[in-house]
Amino acid sequence: MNFTVQSLLHSGVELTDAALERLLPSPDTLPHSIHRAMRHSTFAGGKRLRPILCMEAARMVSGETEIPEGTADLGAALEMLHTYSLIHDDLPALDNDDLRRGKPTCHVVFGDAIAILAGDALQTLAFQTLASLSSPPSTTVAILSEVALAIGTGVGANSPLPPGMIGGQVVDIESEGKAPTAELVESIHRAKTGALITVSIVAGGLYGSQTKPSSDTITRLRTFGEKAGLAFQIVDDVLDMTQNSAQLGKTAGKDTASIKATWPAVYGIERSLHDAKELIADAFAALAPFGPAANPLKALANYLVERKH
Repeated sequence: MNFTVQSLLHSGVELTDAALERLLPSPDTLPHSIHRAMRHSTFAGGKRLRPILCMEAARMVSGETEIPEGTADLGAALEMLHTYSLIHDDLPALDNDDLRRGKPTCHVVFGDAIAILAGDALQTLAFQTLASLSSPPSTTVAILSEVALAIGTGVGANSPLPPGMIGGQVVDIESEGKAPTAELVESIHRAKTGALITVSIVAGGLYGSQTKPSSDTITRLRTFGEKAGLAFQIVDDVLDMTQNSAQLGKTAGKDTASIKATWPAVYGIERSLHDAKELIADAFAALAPFGPAANPLKALANYLVERKH
């Protein structure tokens, strides 16, 4: 398959945005305020990395040259969950940011109450979308379970996985102002950011498999996601310290100002970039059995650590 990273990103954004446009209520649907707030944040120009990783994982596991039909809806649901987390993360009670993806954040435009409800509505619509996937019922249930664990607090399911996105957010909030340690930073990054990236890849693999995938396949997808997800957040930490707000599309320097637990705060910038590259090398190793079919995912993983915003 001939491709470039830019072509993967471009086609992935187009597929995801088309699915989101179809799945989200129109701005003229009552009540107007909530639906316009949902769309404001969803269509604010995100890179759609999680849906793209999901779609490429589905393509790799399926063994086909094309992305399996219906995968864009799965990716769109993951993007809804990501956007909901950003809306809530930007609220005054959390990170208190007024800029996201280069545009005013949801609560700045629509107020705190509507922003909270817009996040809630996106999360609900995401699970509605997942429940309606055109996959075998057992696959749909497996995807729902994986996603719920990835965005939760890591309790209630006897799961061997680390706490999910919300659990990571809690630890991040409660650790502000404290001296960051290596263990603390890694636990926050793996949960708050890495869990949703990882489940995007695992869910894509589940959806793309014609039959129930082997435990080895799921383990390899999960390892790839965990390594790439951690590398992504390490680079995000570095960019927060080295780029300006216009380049990032969000307020730069907030991690340092808030004394956040970040990788550079513990290891410095040079070591952080080295660690990110090593993690990507480990992620590549996990996909070795997939051969050339894994090349698009590998190219995207490289993009995660080489990006400048």
